[in-house]
Amino acid sequence: MEFETLDYQVRDRILTLTLNRPDRMNAFNTVMRRELIQAFDAADADDDVRVIVVTGAGDRAFCAGADLEKGGDTFNRDQRERETDLEGERDGGGTVSLRIYDCLKPVIAAVNGAAVGVGVTMTLPMDIRLASTKARFGFVFARRGITMEACSSWFLPRLVGMQQAADWVYSGRVFGAEEAHRGGLVHSLHEPDALLPAAYKLAGEMAENTSAVATALNRQMMWRMLGADHPMEAHKIDSRGIAYMGRSSDVKEGVSAFLEKRPAAFSMRPSQDMPEYFPWWDERPFE
Repeated sequence: MEFETLDYQVRDRILTLTLNRPDRMNAFNTVMRRELIQAFDAADADDDVRVIVVTGAGDRAFCAGADLEKGGDTFNRDQRERETDLEGERDGGGTVSLRIYDCLKPVIAAVNGAAVGVGVTMTLPMDIRLASTKARFGFVFARRGITMEACSSWFLPRLVGMQQAADWVYSGRVFGAEEAHRGGLVHSLHEPDALLPAAYKLAGEMAENTSAVATALNRQMMWRMLGADHPMEAHKIDSRGIAYMGRSSDVKEGVSAFLEKRPAAFSMRPSQDMPEYFPWWDERPFE
């Protein structure tokens, strides 16, 4: 697929989605917002895509945040609504985060450089974040006189805890990869040349050895349960998942492959084999 702000490449059942505005440090704009949603729609519909790796073009930035070319009017919604297709009062970064949250495929961020503002908050609904030792992060909103966005007030405290989130958000300071790792934002650190190979190795483990439908269900089960108010909610959906997959062709293949000491060849596809009860959550606002 061809995009203006992204590079979309599928190889070995792994989609590499590259934020591709290196002359602007891959800064986020309205076109990128729209194209990211389209790219995740395409990935979910394509059974040849098993895992998504998101990274940035060049060696300076993953995404330097919102494109500030409009100066003081960058975040002025009244100005933007005259120039874009963004409707109502919805935050553009939030529409991207919610689309990633709904994704059926595992999503790995390979943070190759600066990830600031929406450049870091868009990674929060991704499942695993790997970072270059040269990466830098910043939840800089208060220093720009604006609030958190891209659903980050929901994601960030759940990922790193309230105390760590408060430190980073209230100060708005930019911090290095080692601090991000210590604070739980990043899963592992890698030298720049080793970052993508590490992401692909992790993605390959997922793509080659697991049931795509089981993985899609597991991903949504874990994310949705972060908002559940009692473990009974997990028990309900676990029970439905076990009942559905327990009688499926994939579980027969998975058990047989294990007993026969051979790689499994799973055949179920998320595009057509998700259970009848999926999605099980209530209709969300804005839809």
